[in-house]
Amino acid sequence: MSTAGQTGDAAPDAGRAPAPLSGRVTATPSALWHEEVLEPHFRYEVANLLPWYVAIEKVLALEYARLGIVTEEQARHLGRALHGADVDRLTADRTANMSDISFALERYVEQQLPEPVPAWHVDRSRNDLQACAQLMNGRQRLAETGERLLEFGGAVHRLAEATRELPMPGHTHFQAAQIITPGYYLAAVSEQVLHTLRRLLSTYDGIDACPLGSGAMAGQELAWDRERMARLLGFRRVQPVALTAVASRGWVAETTAELSVLGVALSRFATDLLTWGSSEFGFIDLPDELCGISSAMPQKKNFPVLERIRGRTAHLTTYHLDAVLGQRNTPYTNLVEVGKEAGANLVPAFDTLRSVLRLFTEVMNRLTFRASRMRAACEREYLGGFSLANALTLTEGVPWRRAQVIAGAYVVGALERGLPPGRPDAGLLLEIAAERGFALTAPAAVLARVQDVDQGLRRLLSSGSAHPDATAAVLREQTAEYDRLRAQWSARAATVADGLAQANSLLSAN
Repeated sequence: MSTAGQTGDAAPDAGRAPAPLSGRVTATPSALWHEEVLEPHFRYEVANLLPWYVAIEKVLALEYARLGIVTEEQARHLGRALHGADVDRLTADRTANMSDISFALERYVEQQLPEPVPAWHVDRSRNDLQACAQLMNGRQRLAETGERLLEFGGAVHRLAEATRELPMPGHTHFQAAQIITPGYYLAAVSEQVLHTLRRLLSTYDGIDACPLGSGAMAGQELAWDRERMARLLGFRRVQPVALTAVASRGWVAETTAELSVLGVALSRFATDLLTWGSSEFGFIDLPDELCGISSAMPQKKNFPVLERIRGRTAHLTTYHLDAVLGQRNTPYTNLVEVGKEAGANLVPAFDTLRSVLRLFTEVMNRLTFRASRMRAACEREYLGGFSLANALTLTEGVPWRRAQVIAGAYVVGALERGLPPGRPDAGLLLEIAAERGFALTAPAAVLARVQDVDQGLRRLLSSGSAHPDATAAVLREQTAEYDRLRAQWSARAATVADGLAQANSLLSAN
């Protein structure tokens, strides 16, 4: 059936009451319903989704023309009217458009047409339209997140390279354990960033399926070219099942899950920086413009930026839980509860991570490590116990578990005598070993092997260790991976931007 060329009645005058939107519900939304729900959500969609709605409507107008449902001229009129729709021209009016953005856009376009286009919006549903606009916005925000995470990772990576030879104590179970470097630690942070970039890239590719043309839930009656519409909107493929397209917002839960997991890791990194910045450690410093003061204790220099970063990461988990609980135990079909309420905090989640990454990137760019404080901490802690046990086994033939006992007893004895790690006592080690039935041949040589801080790093020979050369090798590999992922994310961002630009150029005002 073709309705191309039909004109119908003349366009309504501006002052004429708009035609009803439904014959089933004749009353307009109540003031309460408008104020509490419809108008706030309208503002949200205009602020975040309007460009996508306009792009989708242009693609649909073009498809109507291909199907012969509207004429080429009518499609051009629709395109010109859509081209002028912006935040200043669309308002939530409970009488004229039921405070719904789709109806508001429909009303606005109708008022701009030189004559009505009766077939416009035939065989259409808001369900797939809303799902498509939300998903397009989600893809864009994911691409932006990838770019910001790359910036953060780059800052971490640069600082790691600059500090990979500075000894510092590494801690396990809240106790000083072994000698590491800031660069080694930051290489681990960088590895987490790369891991997240890969996972977010997989998330992006997994959701890059166009819902448009799915209708209300069961598909549509006209032979819409869904592949063509998806291509025009910059999607890689079509969502194959109409029900999935309108029922599922699993992509919201998947996306917020990845943001939440990243937030957990970032909170742990921030916790370590807060510890290192405490007066007891004093390993790090930030410029005054990123610091805070105490109103009562003038001696204090606080790092509230780190507290803000850590505090905001908690919101990411909250937003994910909100998305999950908003969908849990709901029927698998199109629902306002799932399509709107369950995704209400997706944009705040992206905004929160954006803020966290901006702040953390600045911290990484401005952070300095106090080499002397870190070295002093290494020198006063017995961090060579593991190496001492190894040396007892490898050079003196002491069975490994017995070597552990002797090394631990030596540390206890040295502490009781007030001996720092830099003042080894070969007699003490000889005595402790003899008490346990072992006659050492060269106790001084064994102790000399483990007392030097720098050698404590360079004895680590396995790949991925804290040895400065091993860290340098990891950082080189990470550089190549950053380059690869940067190209991948740039391609995704370009696809999103090109898709929007292409759709908006269709049936333009020219």
